[in-house]
Amino acid sequence: MMDTNAKLYGDLSRILVKREDIAQAVKKLGQEISRDYEGKELMLVGILKGAVVFFSDLVREIDLPVKMEFMAVSSYGASTKTTGVVNLVKDITVDITGMHVLIVEDIVDSGMTLSYLKKYLSTRGAASIKIATLLDKPERRRVDLKADYFCFTIPDEFVVGYGLDYAEKYRNLPDIGVLDPRIYAQE
Repeated sequence: MMDTNAKLYGDLSRILVKREDIAQAVKKLGQEISRDYEGKELMLVGILKGAVVFFSDLVREIDLPVKMEFMAVSSYGASTKTTGVVNLVKDITVDITGMHVLIVEDIVDSGMTLSYLKKYLSTRGAASIKIATLLDKPERRRVDLKADYFCFTIPDEFVVGYGLDYAEKYRNLPDIGVLDPRIYAQE
């Protein structure tokens, strides 16, 4: 396990959520999802790339038979701010008619990406579509959207680690930290 003295930690102003707290919250969320979807056909749709670490840990905490798919969307590029335009980069490849779909995302920020995905998938005949996210940042919401499941509510700060990135870096940090503004000050 990566030591908090590792070089990448030097780019953080502070650790916001420790790896132990993440593991505990993901376990609890997996138990809640297992109860709520008991007896239902559940399709987990992970949003690449940011949610892959959370998705991998969460799926192992869900005590039900599940199906898995992935989608990739882009709305940030190499910036700390969303462009507001959602580009579908990779779509799911299976029929979700009659399935209960749980979109698994790393963070709900403006809500625009997930609002788009929920509407997009709702045209495919799913029995239900809900959202599970590791982090919820309600202060930044630009659309009326609430996560059905979440682990942590966080303040309006730019965070990285545990799958979340800045310019494709920091995803491999096992903790979630606030990126020091000096790293992206030239934006």
